[in-house]
Amino acid sequence: MANRQKFRRIGIVGAGSMGSMMALAFSELGLDVSIWDVKADNVDRLLDNAKNVKSLKGSLDGFHKLEDFIRSLDKSPRRLFLFSITHGPPADSVLNQLRDQLKSGDIILDGGNENYRNTERRQNELKSKGVAWIGMGVSGGYQAARHGPSLSPGGEEGIINDVLPLLQKYSAKESKTGRPCVAYIGPRGSGHYVKMVHNGIENGMLSTLCEAWGLLHQCLGLEYDEIGKIFENWNATGELKNTYLVEIGSQICEQKRGPESDQKGKGNRRQCHMLDEVLDKVVQDDDDTEGTLYWSVMEAAERHIAAPTIATGHFLRVASGNRAQRVKVATNLRNVPRPRQVKLSENDKARFIESLRLAVYASFLCSYCQGLELIARASTDEDWHVNLETCIQIWRAGCIIRADHIADILEPALTNAAERHIHVMNVKLIDEVAAALAHNYQNLKEVVLRAGEWDAYAPSLSASLEYVKYEAGTSLPTQFMEAEMDLFGAHGYDKPKVKGEDPGKPQKGAHHFEWKPA
Repeated sequence: MANRQKFRRIGIVGAGSMGSMMALAFSELGLDVSIWDVKADNVDRLLDNAKNVKSLKGSLDGFHKLEDFIRSLDKSPRRLFLFSITHGPPADSVLNQLRDQLKSGDIILDGGNENYRNTERRQNELKSKGVAWIGMGVSGGYQAARHGPSLSPGGEEGIINDVLPLLQKYSAKESKTGRPCVAYIGPRGSGHYVKMVHNGIENGMLSTLCEAWGLLHQCLGLEYDEIGKIFENWNATGELKNTYLVEIGSQICEQKRGPESDQKGKGNRRQCHMLDEVLDKVVQDDDDTEGTLYWSVMEAAERHIAAPTIATGHFLRVASGNRAQRVKVATNLRNVPRPRQVKLSENDKARFIESLRLAVYASFLCSYCQGLELIARASTDEDWHVNLETCIQIWRAGCIIRADHIADILEPALTNAAERHIHVMNVKLIDEVAAALAHNYQNLKEVVLRAGEWDAYAPSLSASLEYVKYEAGTSLPTQFMEAEMDLFGAHGYDKPKVKGEDPGKPQKGAHHFEWKPA
């Protein structure tokens, strides 16, 4: 009750799709909500839509003038702001407009997809004013923002604990236990870092599943509705049970549009599948509206974490985004084959679809391994003390990467390691994870081989296969690479079966051989 009194009103900055949905959700929880946007039309649209929502318990007040918006929060015992603004300069611009009107004790929850270094910069800038800036990842998209997302707040622990009861009430709840999918992540920029990696894992999974869809549709020739039923079955039981992306994949495949108009007023004369109206380009990376994915790839490279499933998924998106360029290149590379349809017997088709299911699961698990290992490395480097089991717990519901079977493997193993004060840096050292990857290696291999044979697109599936292969390798061909680098650059090398050198540390080798006189 004390916390509800402390935060009777919340001020939301940004009335886009996310901010609007959060405004409705907080009002339904009984909070009074003030909302402001640099675009007055966004505020007006929200207020107009809210007239038809009968479940609102708190007031929902929109403002065109920033001064009026700020004034509406003054009666609260403590002023609480929630930013839902595009990352980078737009967020800085809005903060600069607010800065002079902020006062000691104010709390700002930054719910945007922000770079964690920007979060830390703003935390430092506002510290002298006594204003707390909390970098809070909000996972699940605008639909989860309406009904309860996964939240990853990072910053000053005492401040987060003050606001945590409200966030627990708002967040998604795990279906089995009712646990809220929000927890204190760590200091400084750790909350936004975890959200960034969540989005990296997400795209490794998105890429894997779209590749599986391509194999089913472009190569096996299955109709959308058939693929929808396959995904529905995958989501109902087994290793992919209750996996959000598989669940919505089924819905997407079966969704049809009738003769009614779409949002732009363009109707269809016949009923058709919505997928037929979707072009093959993802532009959020090209137009810089989404930065978390390429930040994940850059962070993985900088922190020396192998993340090929995630990285390859990103490069597929980048290539897809510039469709105009692809169309020109396709003319130049006209002799490169396109995915082709194949004829399989019913038994062979059923067997391949089952192999594909398990290959998708293995690739999803690879994406999780890569993301968690990146969080673990960053946490160590930055002294954040992020608990990986906490990440799994908050990803149980509300977020895009929720996957019951993977969580059921990872959470108890990570909790057990934490209780024994073991900081897991390599998730593949967890016995259950290693067993799952080893058991499904042949399924990955078969699917990738078939994709190559059928000229299908399978970058993330292929990357996952190679990842499992070289992560398990003890005689990599990099022996040859090391020798060549020593020849042209005197980079040095270590010797096999020499104590202190094999396996040794990831550092420059102790020896140099003059392969060729300089």
